[in-house]
Amino acid sequence: MTGIRHPLDGLRVVEMGSQVMAPYVGKLLVDAGADVVKVESPAGDAYRSWSASGTPVADGGHGPWFAYLNAGKRSTVVDLDAPGGRDDLLALVGEAHLVIDDHAPARASALGVTAADLRAGDPSLVVATLTRFGADGPWAGRPANDFILQALVGSTELRGFPGEEPVSVGGELGDFIGAAMAAPGVLATTLAAVRTGRGAHVDVSQYEAMMHCFQIYRPIFDAFFPGFRMPRTCMIPSIEPASDGQVGFCCVTAQQWQDFCVVIEAPEWADDEELLSFNGRMARRDEVWARIRAATSQRTVDELVELAMAFRIPVGPVGDGADLLARDHLVERGTFREHPEGFSAPRPPYRFSSSVLAPVRAAPALGAAGDLPGPAPAPTIGDDPDRPLGGVRIVDLSAFWAGPVATNMLRVLGADVVKVESHVRLDGMRWASGMQRDLLWEWSPGYHGANVGKTAVTLDLTRPEGIDVLGRLIDDADVVVENFSPRVTEQWGVTWDWIKGRNPRAVFVRAPAFGLDGPWRDRTGFAMTMEQVAGLANRTGHPDGPLLIPQGPVDYLAASHLAFGVLLALADRERSGEGQMIELPLMEAALQSSAEQVVEWSAHGATLGPMGNRSTSASPQRLYATVEDDRWLAVSVESDAQWSALCGVVSELDGLDRHDVAAVDPVLEAWAVVRPGGDAADKLWRAGVPSAWCEHPNDTALSAQHAHRGFFQWIDHDLTGATPYHSYPYRIDGAHLPYGGPSPMLGEHTDRVLADLGYDEADVAALREAGVTGDWPAGVPRR
Repeated sequence: MTGIRHPLDGLRVVEMGSQVMAPYVGKLLVDAGADVVKVESPAGDAYRSWSASGTPVADGGHGPWFAYLNAGKRSTVVDLDAPGGRDDLLALVGEAHLVIDDHAPARASALGVTAADLRAGDPSLVVATLTRFGADGPWAGRPANDFILQALVGSTELRGFPGEEPVSVGGELGDFIGAAMAAPGVLATTLAAVRTGRGAHVDVSQYEAMMHCFQIYRPIFDAFFPGFRMPRTCMIPSIEPASDGQVGFCCVTAQQWQDFCVVIEAPEWADDEELLSFNGRMARRDEVWARIRAATSQRTVDELVELAMAFRIPVGPVGDGADLLARDHLVERGTFREHPEGFSAPRPPYRFSSSVLAPVRAAPALGAAGDLPGPAPAPTIGDDPDRPLGGVRIVDLSAFWAGPVATNMLRVLGADVVKVESHVRLDGMRWASGMQRDLLWEWSPGYHGANVGKTAVTLDLTRPEGIDVLGRLIDDADVVVENFSPRVTEQWGVTWDWIKGRNPRAVFVRAPAFGLDGPWRDRTGFAMTMEQVAGLANRTGHPDGPLLIPQGPVDYLAASHLAFGVLLALADRERSGEGQMIELPLMEAALQSSAEQVVEWSAHGATLGPMGNRSTSASPQRLYATVEDDRWLAVSVESDAQWSALCGVVSELDGLDRHDVAAVDPVLEAWAVVRPGGDAADKLWRAGVPSAWCEHPNDTALSAQHAHRGFFQWIDHDLTGATPYHSYPYRIDGAHLPYGGPSPMLGEHTDRVLADLGYDEADVAALREAGVTGDWPAGVPRR
């Protein structure tokens, strides 16, 4: 590998973190060539001895999941509680461009390792703190984990069935979300600091990250449609039985449901108005499920997939650790690679036409610092740490959620984003409110949240005149992003060769569902499809109930990795002067967060499955009914200290073994059921017990933590009025990155952009008259 350059060669990182969130950010950097030194206590990262299947790890060694998250890093032991430990840390930090730290704020302050402490001697240093709630605010010291945060952001409350214990998402998905959403902001800030010598504190809140993607902007929904509260539900159809396994269907649109009715030989349901909606199908679920399952159980997985594909219904086999390794599409694409420590794991989710990622290496033994790489120039980008991507121009052809969110992540980092949308066939997210209102396409919370502040242009790209305008936009672009199935842009003639021929410095990002090659190339798929196929649903649900889906977070995983990949390509372009193509399938982003299933299967032959609200790392952990009708209290105890705190509040638990859930559960059930959930949660967490009332997502904007940190940016929109847009989940030197404007209306800026491209008034009018541009959906009568 001598002479091969990786995008982040020369970047030096100190990682103080354990378990998933901080180590995964470090992994993304290592994969791209950065030198990451993992600072561990004498006891080491707790995940060195972790196995989700319970397989023992040899003394002094580490398990495969730790190896996956920490491959290629160096390790050094620093005892911050010992005399001289802080000085040892500061010496390491003095050699770094970036420090990643997951100490809780109070602990960091007690140890003298806050961001301010670490940056005191080096103003060029970037310190990224990754904590549950952020570095300050009334909840900064609140004990929490992934399970508790899911309850607080409103995710758990809506998953499941009315009158039954709802269910959280399994597999630490919230920790991956926190890491993935942090990574682009951390990297962009660091690359700008290397160039300018001006560092920063990047204060990441996992709570804020999960507010984005474990609910679909419900506070915006509440502002637009006050009084409507989504009931607890599951998607129907979703995971259904076949004669030889399970198949995941995704019917988001009315047309997809009507086509599915043909698949299950129930054509009369296609005209049933009640069944066109999720809630209508949920209300009649016993009737609908009986008909669906009678039909699907008569066919094989492959037969059902082929039949649904003929109707362009998003579909796929439901995956687990063993199934994924055997799937022909993933095998052909080389999606999984052999780790040097003897197991399989997914490769990074992006492919570059020019950039070369670092090879996978073993994880370090505790304290195995290894040799410091030789000096090399660190990568840089941008001239302004407050706007690292200032001057970068992005042409955004993407639709729905993952692509638009990725370009918005880059926009708040300073890029200028022009969203190109067709008025003939609108971005499908514009129709996703599920409510009725005049100018409905301007009222979708999902569209608002993913496109806030962009410049909006309409072009019919099936017309040569539309392609001509697009070509002029691309001539001056740094980045072009699309996330359609491969055939769409290829039918337009928008290929890498065409873009490269016009603008050799452009970075072209393609983010299809399953990839640009392989047997599944032309299949359609939403995030929910990936959750079914990639194994996330396999970890979600009660053991004796149906598998459920997270319902959306995969789009944010893909968006975050896409934005990170763009930063790598731009950093490489600073050195080479050349653009390139990036491929990032939605499926392969999803596999990063379900990787533990493949790791455990390939290492130990263990298949991980759903545990309801239980956990192998916390006991007791469950939801308990409160005095309110069908409302629930989340409790998760991860340590003996937290168990002692719980016994101090619920004295009847004293003397019980916390792992004896058969004895513990009845006591907690009796204690919770006579108390209001909010009061019970408040009493417990203030005593040191991770706990939360399962909030309804409409109410999640009201937390004192959000108010303190200014998480919501209220921006006036010409039609929707004051709208609460969610900030991205980090503050840089104490402030969230500003959006600067509301989500655009359809075609709002077309004429101005055309004028900037050199079109005169007559040209602009001619394009509008010919229907190449427009500010009203084609086929909808103008009022």
